[in-house]
Amino acid sequence: MKPSFTLPSISRRAFLDKAGKGLTASLVASQLAPSVLRGVSPTADPVRVGHIGMGVRGGGAVSYSGNHADCQVVAVCDVYKPHLQKGIEFSRNPNVKAYTDYRDLLNDPKVEAVMIATPDHWHEQMSIDAMEAGKDVYCEKALTMSIPATKRIRAAVRKHDRIFQLGHQGREHAAPYIAGKMIADGDIGAVTLVKTGRYLNGTPEKVPYRWFGAYHNFVRPDPEQVRRDLDWELWLGEAPKVEWDDSRFWHWRCYWDYGTGMAGDLLSHELDFVQTVLGYGIPDTCSASGMIARWDDGRDIPDNFLATYQFERQNCMVQFEGSQNSNRGQTPEFIGTEGRLTFNRIGQSANQFDVFEDKEAYVQPRYPQPKATFSFIPGREHNKPSIFENFLQCVRTREKPWCNEDEAFIESVTTLMSVEADRQKRTVRWDPVREEIV
Repeated sequence: MKPSFTLPSISRRAFLDKAGKGLTASLVASQLAPSVLRGVSPTADPVRVGHIGMGVRGGGAVSYSGNHADCQVVAVCDVYKPHLQKGIEFSRNPNVKAYTDYRDLLNDPKVEAVMIATPDHWHEQMSIDAMEAGKDVYCEKALTMSIPATKRIRAAVRKHDRIFQLGHQGREHAAPYIAGKMIADGDIGAVTLVKTGRYLNGTPEKVPYRWFGAYHNFVRPDPEQVRRDLDWELWLGEAPKVEWDDSRFWHWRCYWDYGTGMAGDLLSHELDFVQTVLGYGIPDTCSASGMIARWDDGRDIPDNFLATYQFERQNCMVQFEGSQNSNRGQTPEFIGTEGRLTFNRIGQSANQFDVFEDKEAYVQPRYPQPKATFSFIPGREHNKPSIFENFLQCVRTREKPWCNEDEAFIESVTTLMSVEADRQKRTVRWDPVREEIV
C-alpha cells in the first residue's frame, strides 16, 4: 500500500535537467513537498488518552504525550508501582487516574484512546479489549506474536470501526515517501536488492537487552523489592506460568514467551521502512537464521539474526542483518539497475538520502566511491506530524492513519515470516489466499 497522499510528478532526472546535478533537494522543496507534510496547529479539544505500560518505551511515550498540547493524559496503568508512579508524574495532569489492571482503565469513560506499550504478549488482548470498549488504539510494535492474533486485531478494527495505529516512527519523515516516488519514477532503474540492518554492542557489564526500565540503564534494582512492587501474575497474563524471575520482567525481549526478539524489535522497524518506501506489501518468501553467538546468558532469542525476503513479481530481494556483537552501521540502501539510493540513518529515523548513478559496468568497485548525483535534505516545508500526532489527528477526523491495520498486518506477517523461517530452519512462503505462512 502506497502513502495516502500523492507526491507531484517530478523525477530526479527532470529536476537535474532544469537545475543541474549536485544540488540538494532543499532547493526544490516547493516541487517535492506536498502540503500534507507540514505540521498542524494543536486543537482546542485535546484527545483524552490512557497509557498502558510505563516501562522502557512506555515511559518515554507518556512523557511525550504529557507535554503535547493536542492530547491530555487522563489515565495511566502499570502492574509495577514505580512505573505507575512514573506515569503519574509524566502525565502532567494532577487529576490523572492511576490503574493497575488495564481493564479498569478501559472502563474509564474519560478515556477516548489508548496507547499500549506493554510486552508484546499483551498486544492482542489489550488492543481488542480496548476496541470493544469503544477506544481508538495506538499500539507499539511489533504487532503480535502469531498470524491468527494479527488477523483477530485486524478484524476487531473493522468490526468496531476504530482508529488503529502501529508505532513505526520511520513514517513521520518525508524522506521515505520522496525516495519512494523517485524509485517509482525509475530514477535508479528497477530495484533488485535492498539492504537493511541493526547493530548493538556491549560489554559483560552492559549486555544488550539487559537494561532496567530505561534504555542503557544497567543499574539493577533490588529483586525482592521489585517482587513486592509488582503484580507478577497479572504481568504474565496468558504467557506460560513460571516462578518469579526479575530477568524475565526486565529483559522480556530475551525470551520467546513474551516477544519475537530482534525480529519484532528491530527487523520490524526496518522492514516497515522498506514498505513505506516501496509499497510492495507482504514478501512471497523468507529464509532466516539466528543464533546466540556471544551473549549466552540464559536468553533464548538469538543475538545474531539474518533474514532474506523475495518479492517475486518485482524481482527484488530484501536483506536484514542484525547483530548484538558490533556497532557497525547498515543504513537502508536501495540498489537499482541504474543507481543506488542510500539513507543516512536506521529506518525508524532516516530523514535524508543520497542517490548514486551506477550505469557503468565494473570489474572491481571504484575507489574512491563516486559522489552523489542528488541529495535530499529536508527543509521546514517537509515537516510532518509525528506518528503519534498523526494518530491524534485521525482520532478527530476518522481518517486512516499512516500505519493503520492494513499496514500493520503487512508488518506483522513480514516479521513473523522471519521468526518461522528461523525456528523451522527452512524457507517459508506466504499464501495470500489462505493468509497463512506455509
